[in-house]
Amino acid sequence: MKHRYVGRAVPKSDARALTTGKPVYTDDIAPAGCLIVKVLRSPHAHALIEDINTDIAKKVPGIACVLTWKDVPQHRFTMAGQTFPEPSPYDRLILDRRVRFVGDAVAIVAGETEEAVDRALRLVKVKYEVLEPVLDPHTAKDNPILVHPESDWVANCPVGADNKRNLCASGQDGHGDIEAVLATCDVVLERTYHTKANQQAMMETFRTFTQLDAYGRLNVISSTQVPFHVRRILSIALGIPKSKIRVVKPRLGGGFGAKQTVVTEIYPAIVTMKTGRPAKIIYTRYESQIASSPRHEMEVTVRIGAMRDGTIRGIDLYTLSNTGAFGEHGPTTVGLSGHKPIPLYSANQEAYRFRYDVVYTNVMSAGAYRGYGATQGTFAVESIVGELADVLGIDPVELRLKNLTREGQIMPAYYGETANACALDRCVTRVREMIGWDEKVKPRVMPDGKIRAVGMAMAMQGSGISNVDVGSVIIRLSDDGTYNMLIGCTDMGTGCDTILAQMAADCLDCRMEQIAVYASDTDVAPYDSGSYASATTYVTGMACVRACTELREKIVRAGAKHLLLTPDEVEFDGARVYALSDETRAVTLADIAYGAQCGCTEALSATVSHSSPVSPPPFMAGACEIEVDPETGHVELLDYVAAVDCGTPINPALARVQTEGGLVQGIGMALYEDVVYSDKGVDLSNSFMQYKIPSRLDIGKIRVVFESSYEKTGPFGAKSIGEIVINTPSPAIADAVARATGVRVRTLPITAEKIVMGMQEKA
Repeated sequence: MKHRYVGRAVPKSDARALTTGKPVYTDDIAPAGCLIVKVLRSPHAHALIEDINTDIAKKVPGIACVLTWKDVPQHRFTMAGQTFPEPSPYDRLILDRRVRFVGDAVAIVAGETEEAVDRALRLVKVKYEVLEPVLDPHTAKDNPILVHPESDWVANCPVGADNKRNLCASGQDGHGDIEAVLATCDVVLERTYHTKANQQAMMETFRTFTQLDAYGRLNVISSTQVPFHVRRILSIALGIPKSKIRVVKPRLGGGFGAKQTVVTEIYPAIVTMKTGRPAKIIYTRYESQIASSPRHEMEVTVRIGAMRDGTIRGIDLYTLSNTGAFGEHGPTTVGLSGHKPIPLYSANQEAYRFRYDVVYTNVMSAGAYRGYGATQGTFAVESIVGELADVLGIDPVELRLKNLTREGQIMPAYYGETANACALDRCVTRVREMIGWDEKVKPRVMPDGKIRAVGMAMAMQGSGISNVDVGSVIIRLSDDGTYNMLIGCTDMGTGCDTILAQMAADCLDCRMEQIAVYASDTDVAPYDSGSYASATTYVTGMACVRACTELREKIVRAGAKHLLLTPDEVEFDGARVYALSDETRAVTLADIAYGAQCGCTEALSATVSHSSPVSPPPFMAGACEIEVDPETGHVELLDYVAAVDCGTPINPALARVQTEGGLVQGIGMALYEDVVYSDKGVDLSNSFMQYKIPSRLDIGKIRVVFESSYEKTGPFGAKSIGEIVINTPSPAIADAVARATGVRVRTLPITAEKIVMGMQEKA
């Protein structure tokens, strides 16, 4: 079936507004006269507030309120934007007597001007009892120093959490007898890989404004990926019903998972509740670096067993994840570190085991970041496969082709799902050709002494969370024959508003201009889990298809009734309903719409919620060519190629920029980005001067192709693409560096210093 819009590079619906600087972002639309809200932050990694004096600060002209832990509700909650009951423990208070990292909230100050608030912040006097912090995740488990000793700490789900052991989560699963399998393998390798915390570094920092409406309800306008979760979290923290809260999401200036954590919303919300006035908070870049929700630091130990012919028979993986001071997304990110990379090698896999501990420490709490744990696990598994190829003397591409998951195979490590749509083998073959692997597999010394080499990696992700994520769409015929579509998901630059309109237009045989999309208002839009877990196109997209199908049937019935025929005797072509026996006997869509205004007994609208029992994985292969200066260790990325299986790309242009953007973030993780703490727990990576993200000059050439498959459970055969695209650069670049220099860097980022020191040690 030929589609008018699906599969075509349609420009984003809001492109003109964004490029012409229209007021679309949170701060653009905040009302004048908002109170300015800021947070006083702890200078200590672990301390108890013995006394806090706000008398002088309150007397500063223009100050509306100064709030401490004594002034706010004391209900434990989590900032993780996840479906209830959240796997993340309820371990936060709005303000707490115990501060748990350098940057933790001590007091909230609100005033008429930023100058007044800054002055008041300096005048709040705090006396601390400084406590010894837990800064090393290796010593956190069962440490006598507890990050969360409180008795009202709550874990809603059985994830192996125990605050008395500094455990946010702990567990294991597996298939087959891994020890028996490894004992009969010709080669067993064991290696440990370390990925550091990474910042999402979205251009628009965290920000929210709040106000009371005419009915006394709290209106929250926030740069968030999860408006419905924001409403629930504020309800719990503030102790008020969800019916008293409305959350609206304007255009996002980037999220990448950071805004799946409710970082800022509570602070202006409590100010508005206390003062009755509009309030807003805008995080500085410094605050976004030191008090946000970066990627979880993980140390992943892998054992892999294989035969001399390259048959990979078993993988044993243990992840130690550092959730930091609070448990947002701790129990869930860790699962992906095993359940996403291990299933890549299902072809000959007889057994696997996956164990993990997620520990509390006194550093900034981690959160969601594109890839969500799969990124860390993929670096480890793909790196050890590269090392296995070296030990066996087998080409890494051939080793992967021998063992990778193929269409129709069951993946025990991926919850027993079947790879019903899988082009991973074609992806590997394609990037092999694109990078010129066979000609470049051996390192080449250039005339200037620099060394060129290639590396490769594979990855898989998911499409939403099976049996959990919900996408919903309301679509209705307006009285002029056009359509209104209400969606609860969040466009954060991904173009989901455009993609859903493409699907709807093809389902209804109309022009995209005839569909007005309105998104992410909890009072108006239907419930949607939010934009995370690579769910929007796959889950909400299917809700869109089903809603349009239902509305189309209603239009056919209404048209048939107008023509005094049965629905089986008519057809709808998008503009009119006509008789199959006589096409001149017809009623236009506009006339059907007008007719719905008078004497109508059936609303021409459809509301559909959709959830999927499976999460079909997209697959990807990536390969790079690098040049290393052996004298300085400097790595230059010359070329990166990627082949992606995301099912049917709904909008190839948007899929391409998603892929390119994710690859750049993965390149940054591989080569530049590093959150570094002092021995006192101070985050030293507190600006873009210290925390380096790649510029256009750092990323060389990027080339992307799509190897399509057809996912029968997805809309128009689509799977997801949002997260998988970040996962291959780290292992591919590490493999190329090892090939060029003989130095295998197992702790990211891959810096010149590590390469030079490694070469010196080898020498």
